[in-house]
Amino acid sequence: MRIDKWLWAARFYKTRSIAALAVDSGKVSLNGDRCKPAKEIHVGNELRIRAGEVEWQVRVCELSDKRGPASVAQKLYEETTESRIRREEQAALRKLASEPAREIKGRPSKRDRRVLGRWQGSE
Repeated sequence: MRIDKWLWAARFYKTRSIAALAVDSGKVSLNGDRCKPAKEIHVGNELRIRAGEVEWQVRVCELSDKRGPASVAQKLYEETTESRIRREEQAALRKLASEPAREIKGRPSKRDRRVLGRWQGSE
């Protein structure tokens, strides 16, 4: 089974093309090595998957090329305990202190530019 199909069926990525792009860009490694979207995976393979700020380290338990409900998708893999602990710690840190740049959307408005100018002392 192709790795991009499995990642899509296991619901790590929303579309198969996004999964293929992630594999191509090196966000997915198979048994510690980079791979291509057409790489065949088998039960027992180790995957390291990075989607956004979240990183999973999973072992393939079942193969499926059909995308089903989340409860079925969770049976396709088993996450390592270290990975689960790391993800929970990162989630707790994100809750405590969010990144200030995440709240900025697009270009500053005229009012934002004036406030920024006052901070910098140019206005």
